[in-house]
Amino acid sequence: MALLMPLGIAVLGNTATASAAFNPAGQDFWVDSVTMGPIKSRIFRAYDGNTNRVVYALDGLRARDDLNGWEIETDVGRTLAAANINVVMPVGGQNSFYSDWYAPSTFLGAASLSGGAGDVGQRNRYTWETFLTHDLRNAMAARLGFSPTRNGVFGLSMGGSAALTLANYHPDQFSYAGSFSGYLNISAPGMKEGMRAAFLSQNGFNIDAMWGPPWDPAWLRNDPFVYAPSLKAHNTRLWISAGSGLPGPFDRPMSPIDYFNTGNAMGLEAIALVNTRAFQLRMSSLGANNVTYDFPNVGTHSWGYWQDEVFKMTPDLSAHIG
Repeated sequence: MALLMPLGIAVLGNTATASAAFNPAGQDFWVDSVTMGPIKSRIFRAYDGNTNRVVYALDGLRARDDLNGWEIETDVGRTLAAANINVVMPVGGQNSFYSDWYAPSTFLGAASLSGGAGDVGQRNRYTWETFLTHDLRNAMAARLGFSPTRNGVFGLSMGGSAALTLANYHPDQFSYAGSFSGYLNISAPGMKEGMRAAFLSQNGFNIDAMWGPPWDPAWLRNDPFVYAPSLKAHNTRLWISAGSGLPGPFDRPMSPIDYFNTGNAMGLEAIALVNTRAFQLRMSSLGANNVTYDFPNVGTHSWGYWQDEVFKMTPDLSAHIG
């Protein structure tokens, strides 16, 4: 971890940047949250019109407040809809881990008002777990007829860790979870310090507002390595992936900043790979047979590889939801 930190302190963030790629096939779906105000999600309807096959796509640490990264950077919404799966892309939640926080992010007793999504997240206490498993879930059932059970959920980086956590504590809602380059062993040495640095670098978020100080039990509650036995007990179908960290076809640096970003993406993916391999060993020690692992020979912490993983995962996802 110490060797990789100089590659960039945004340890848990996706490194790719791009202008918004709005997909007109999606529809805005607004739902009020208990603490965060109105939250927009983007809905991509299954081509066959079914309402019982639903998957949530979670963003990374740098989630924006206009569109979900999966819509900005990939064609996942259209592809899954063509596979007759309804796709739900919540918008916002940077730094959130899609968790219910203890408090708004504050320093010295005053909220840090940084603008954009961070402004909302730091003025108001994040309650993303409650929103996704209660507010949004019930609103989609009532207004769209979407099934509230046997849903899927997947995400990249921060969203990959969160997908497993949501599936673990809400097995009545989620029968399937996918993690791409997720941080699945956050109790490992150096991880909490790295996360603190990443939060500070992203609009100055105070990580203690999320799960308290490093010794707080909330850290263990949100660590997939720790709660792995219940994922096995629930027989939640899992798709777990991380790249090698070696550059591949989606890494073509052309300028000094490109080379820096590629190096950063290599380091981030190396950390994700170590975390994911640790989770694999943990599940193997438990005799779990409800997981598919995919470890490509190349791949950095970037969107092209995550999109490819969704394409690989789609048949397995399709067979285990609805």
